[in-house]
Amino acid sequence: MTPNVADILIEALPYIRFFSGMTLVVKYGGHAMVDEQLKEDFARDITLMKFIGLHPVIVHGGGPQINSVLERMGISPRFVRGMRFTDQETMDVVEMVLGGNVNKSIVAQISRQGGKSVGLTGKDGGLILAEKLQIMHQPDENKAPEIIDPGLVGKVTRVNAELIRTLSGQGFIPVIAPVGVGTAGETYNINADLVAAKVAGELASGRLIYLTDVDGLMDTEQNLVSSVDTETVKQMIQAGTISGGMIPKIEYALDALKNGVEKVQIINGTRRHALLLELFTDQGIGTQVTT
Repeated sequence: MTPNVADILIEALPYIRFFSGMTLVVKYGGHAMVDEQLKEDFARDITLMKFIGLHPVIVHGGGPQINSVLERMGISPRFVRGMRFTDQETMDVVEMVLGGNVNKSIVAQISRQGGKSVGLTGKDGGLILAEKLQIMHQPDENKAPEIIDPGLVGKVTRVNAELIRTLSGQGFIPVIAPVGVGTAGETYNINADLVAAKVAGELASGRLIYLTDVDGLMDTEQNLVSSVDTETVKQMIQAGTISGGMIPKIEYALDALKNGVEKVQIINGTRRHALLLELFTDQGIGTQVTT
């Protein structure tokens, strides 16, 4: 039997009560950021969450949008061990796209749904302090490690959590572009998954939610793993069950858990209203990672 609207609301009530007042950091990326219907759904869901007493904080990516602008400018995107090589020209584009077009588009979407949001980059109020990322790579165990320079790619050294709390406490939804600033004022491109994990850790948020293009973590039979603890996740990585681009995301998730985040949830953002289905239903739709 198809549940009616009253049944759905009754099922959601205990979850609304539980999450009310909780800070949640949502990493917004993937197909959900380019599909017009999913973009509208996301803005509506985030606005609803704020109105019923949750405190969502958004950290967004924008890789496809950056690539599109680079291509129009005749610049070929380059990647170093999965990270965008960022020279000064590319950094200018990254900052323009993430801090401008993408960020303000999300703010506008939320505004159209009746919510209040503020778009930020790491430069605003010293929100994200960063330093240059250097990658140690050892191609052969008989050779000394070599340093790979990805350009103006950074890692987070500090997050101004007080700024986020102030905005959230005044009824705003912070929307954060993953651009950091160094001690000398230099600008760094930072992985959005990493920024989301660091923001969540500094806020000691109740949830860190990664919107992805997959359903979550899969076991060896390709069945969705609905819940998993830290130790089991490490075993899955060692066994190769978790591989590829999911590994750094999981490593950031484990770091967030170590820094005080209660749970990390990995869900498929290509499903309509994925956030609401994960948070406010008995079954959920993705994978939750716990300590």
